[in-house]
Amino acid sequence: MAISTASAAPPTRSTQASAVARKRRPGRLQGSRWVAVGFAAPLVAYLIAFYAYPLVRSIDLSVHDYTVRAFVQGNAEFVGLKNYIDVITSPLFGEAIGNTAVFVVASLVFQYAIGLALAVFFRNNFRLSGVLRALFLVPWLLPLIVSGSTWAWMLNSDNGIVNSALQAFGIGQINWLTSPDTSMLAVVIANIWLGIPFNLVILYSGLQNIPTDVYEAASLDGAGAWRQFWSITFPLLRPVSAITLLLGLVYTLKVVDIIWIMTKGGPANSTTTLAIWSYREAFGTGQPDLSPAAAVGNILIIIALIFGFVYLRTQRRQELS
Repeated sequence: MAISTASAAPPTRSTQASAVARKRRPGRLQGSRWVAVGFAAPLVAYLIAFYAYPLVRSIDLSVHDYTVRAFVQGNAEFVGLKNYIDVITSPLFGEAIGNTAVFVVASLVFQYAIGLALAVFFRNNFRLSGVLRALFLVPWLLPLIVSGSTWAWMLNSDNGIVNSALQAFGIGQINWLTSPDTSMLAVVIANIWLGIPFNLVILYSGLQNIPTDVYEAASLDGAGAWRQFWSITFPLLRPVSAITLLLGLVYTLKVVDIIWIMTKGGPANSTTTLAIWSYREAFGTGQPDLSPAAAVGNILIIIALIFGFVYLRTQRRQELS
């Protein structure tokens, strides 16, 4: 009996290509992983060098008793949470918390309100609107030492231009920077002036993303400018407003330069915020006390992180709803 065997069909080109692809796939995956690692490496190195290491170093400073000699020799005594306890139980802690709250809340409210009003004003393009927007950015572009020195001169009790203008209206001399009653108001005004351009730029960009068709439909329905603002502009601008306020909060919490240039935290600690307290302990007295300064700075970081987590939680709830 003859047995016939059928010869196997030769592989087609598609079969050969798929076989080659299967052989090369592990290598390609490995190569793509190395490419991903290569792109991520600079970012990881940046985060480690400028975020992780300073944070770890700050924590290390706060749990040791670092003097200048111990900082140089590296033999500081470990004291645990003693620096934090000393800071929290200090009579200055409550005053610094209160000053920080007043400074941050007042600055944020007026920066946001004025920035939003200007953004709405500039939304309607008109002649010279670009020039005026550029002029409003000047405070943002000036070095802070120039801005602080200028405001300190303007608010000088004896020969400042602000008191000279007030005297022209029959208002007596005001000791803006040398009286505990008005020093906080002085630094808040200066900080509001510095923060308006940031709010203007971010909120103006957010307004550009609102379709004009919505306003046209509202106008046809008889809605006036005020109704359009509260029913269209403000609700649709809420996500941009939230991130603007969060960034403004983080920035304002750590403001040192403008307050230090104008009042150095005085008089009588009336403008001493947590940031000023930390800076003064570390660099402002001529006798650096690095460990308490680091403890105050870490408390400030914790406050900023709390508000950051609240913002993220709120955003997640809005996305899920």
